[in-house]
Amino acid sequence: MYFLTPLRNTLLSNILRICQRKEYRYVTKMSVRDALNAALDEELARDEKVFILGEEVAQYDGAYKVTKGLWKKYGDKRLIDTPITEGGFCGIAIGAALAGLKPICEFMTFNFSMQAIDRIINGAAKNLYMSAGKYNVPIVFRGPNGNAKGLAAQHSQCFGAWYMGCPGLKVMSPTTCEDYRGCLKAAIRDPDPVIVLESEVLYNFTFPVSDEAMDKDFLIPIGKAKIEKPGNHITLTSHGQATVYTLQAAEILAEEGIEAEVINLRSLRPLDWDTIFTSVSKTHKLMTVELGWPTCGVGSEIVATIMENPVFFQLDAPAIRCTGIDVPMPYAENIEYECTPKDHHIAEFAKKVCGINI
Repeated sequence: MYFLTPLRNTLLSNILRICQRKEYRYVTKMSVRDALNAALDEELARDEKVFILGEEVAQYDGAYKVTKGLWKKYGDKRLIDTPITEGGFCGIAIGAALAGLKPICEFMTFNFSMQAIDRIINGAAKNLYMSAGKYNVPIVFRGPNGNAKGLAAQHSQCFGAWYMGCPGLKVMSPTTCEDYRGCLKAAIRDPDPVIVLESEVLYNFTFPVSDEAMDKDFLIPIGKAKIEKPGNHITLTSHGQATVYTLQAAEILAEEGIEAEVINLRSLRPLDWDTIFTSVSKTHKLMTVELGWPTCGVGSEIVATIMENPVFFQLDAPAIRCTGIDVPMPYAENIEYECTPKDHHIAEFAKKVCGINI
């Protein structure tokens, strides 16, 4: 059973069931791809300083069709196809931001952002500080992050921890359509460089969307998490694609009498410590979930910060991390499947934290 076949349908049905509970008022459904496309369209229309550049973003409608139809609508000056040279077009985008424009720089995969890492860190992240607050860099770096299916090691790394470790950057990792709309719009309107880590796997996923989220001015504040599922027995923090599996794991745990509180982090830098601390104070147990590597990961930062704050004394069990395996991503699908935590892995880890023998 592989990720994009039977499992995908199971995940989707569980997400829809969770999101359609009576406390939510959803009026429509849309795919993550369409949510991104609509957000980009609205921001291009709102501010003529906004433009998009990257490989195949214009005439080809985007490698993942996220920018479909936008070149025909806004023309060559607002959507710019670039050569395959991340360092080059990233540098151009930063220069445009310094000149007063608001570029959205798309990477075909964030693995290729390594070709432009000097520009992102030394050219964008540090500029406001090094200019003593004189020159800000209003730029968005966006594109798919982490593994998809059968893309092997050079296309499958999660860069959440890499970028959240750099002062001067803001980092967002959305999950649902509402997340993608609100996070991307907030990133575009922010005066600082923002990394928006997307999921290629989720582009086709369809989520219910509320009336509020369909508003053209709907924003999700950078640094604000969301409690996707309330619970009293254990706190599960997650972000991006991993939140999908975490929500499904919470449903499995509920069948066994364990009510997990699932926090969709949405923002990795800054993290919403108030929401995390409040939840841990309520559940007295914590497990972090991510698809990235365990060493120096997102979960490592959360667990370390818990240890350094008074909320540590609220824990009834050691906080643990549920992460991807510490290897480059294999190409073979059956091995790849076992390299990142799925719903059953997360549920098994959570049971151990809660003191239930498996």
